Amino acid sequence: MTEIVAGAAVALLLFLGFLGVNVLPLVLIGVLLSFAYLLWERRGPTAAGRVETPVRHRVGFDEIGGQEHAKRELMEALDFLRYRDRIRQLGIRPLKGILLAGPPGTGKTLMAKAAATYTDSAFVAASGSEFVEMYVGIGAQRVRELFRRARQSARREGKDSAIIFIDEIDVIGGRRGAHSHQEYDQTLNQLLTEMDGMQTTSDPLVLVMAATNRIDALDPALLRPGRFDRIIKVDLPDKEGRLHILQIQTRNKPLAPSVDLEQVARETFGFSGAQLESLANEAAIIALREGKDRIEQSHFRDAIDKVLMGERTGRVPSREELRRVAVHELGHAIVSEIVRPGSVSHITISPRGNALGYVRQVPEGDTYLYTKDQLDGQIMVALAGAVAEELVYGNRSTGAQNDFEQASRLARTEVECGLSELGIVDAENLPQKLLDEEIRKILSSLEIKTKEMLERYRPVLEEFSGLLVQEESLDGDAFRAQLARRDALSHAG
Repeated sequence: MTEIVAGAAVALLLFLGFLGVNVLPLVLIGVLLSFAYLLWERRGPTAAGRVETPVRHRVGFDEIGGQEHAKRELMEALDFLRYRDRIRQLGIRPLKGILLAGPPGTGKTLMAKAAATYTDSAFVAASGSEFVEMYVGIGAQRVRELFRRARQSARREGKDSAIIFIDEIDVIGGRRGAHSHQEYDQTLNQLLTEMDGMQTTSDPLVLVMAATNRIDALDPALLRPGRFDRIIKVDLPDKEGRLHILQIQTRNKPLAPSVDLEQVARETFGFSGAQLESLANEAAIIALREGKDRIEQSHFRDAIDKVLMGERTGRVPSREELRRVAVHELGHAIVSEIVRPGSVSHITISPRGNALGYVRQVPEGDTYLYTKDQLDGQIMVALAGAVAEELVYGNRSTGAQNDFEQASRLARTEVECGLSELGIVDAENLPQKLLDEEIRKILSSLEIKTKEMLERYRPVLEEFSGLLVQEESLDGDAFRAQLARRDALSHAG
């Protein structure tokens, strides 16, 4: 845009001179305006319309929990910025780009900021969506501006390196030809050109970091050596990682002596770092709401429910509906305890989100492989709510819809993984009719087993449902104590 304006101004001056107009005053005014513009440019990159944002990046790797492997790999890749002489002696070509790939909320942006701190580099951030415009060429121009601003920021801050961080790079880095809009392809082409033109010996040295949760959608040209040389997986944290994150997020919060963060970490399988941060914050909010000066274990329990299911709703089911919901949830809980003792953490019939009630289970551990017996157990737990309703009321309700969808997905997993009676199958070429028949067969046989399992607990369903309606929720330990007492009485009888 600057070049276009300058060209138009020169053309206008020539035209006025041709007409005999004295253009000297105009030239002086133009010089003064240009000088003022340059001063304004040097003032800082906060002008409107710029997509990049220099960020205060005083974030250290020690402040990021749950990503030890990814942090080590990233720090090793960043050492070429810190120890250039040693790298040059070994003949190592410095990296031009590092791609952080992983689910949302796992700390990719934090790791990029920590990388700038670790290498003492200027840090310029942009989002992929900010490069996309209707008009062809605007995105490419912004890419050029991004690299220019990064170098300017490094010189202004007196640093010999700069890190450009592009979040959501899949927006502009998708496979070329996949979009009908030419702007996407031109923006990506310009990014490839800029990365190709980066001199690894220039001063300041520029490193491009990017983040995505859709690495499969990126154009192969971005991932070849010489562009994004290193791809670092930033995955969901394991139990030890979750515990580390919780310790970081609660270090400025007053915790009661009874709080067991390891138990909280065990109950939050599948949580991202962002969810764990929200969990700690919600627990503090609940404590404040109750007028407590310390955060207790019960506050973390309620916070987990809120992060998973949402805030309590204003819906007020009738007493008969509450009783049916209680029977439904107790069916889930009883089968869960039979299939995997000690698995029930919390039972509630307090409506949250779209659910009228739910049972929260404690995972066995961070499990990534499942056997047929484990999948069968999960299917039986999912079916148990509807089966319990049928045993007590003689019919079922619409509340089991999500349970049936979950059971069907698990049964499909069994078939596609070769764990059904069909044996090893090619999932892509398996006839739909045959797949549907095998799923129905699995669900039907496990429904019968679930019904047989719950038959002897019918008195428990009727007795405990009244207790659950009265108490609204039951802790897992309290539920197991009641169940053990009932079992002892039935055996004694």
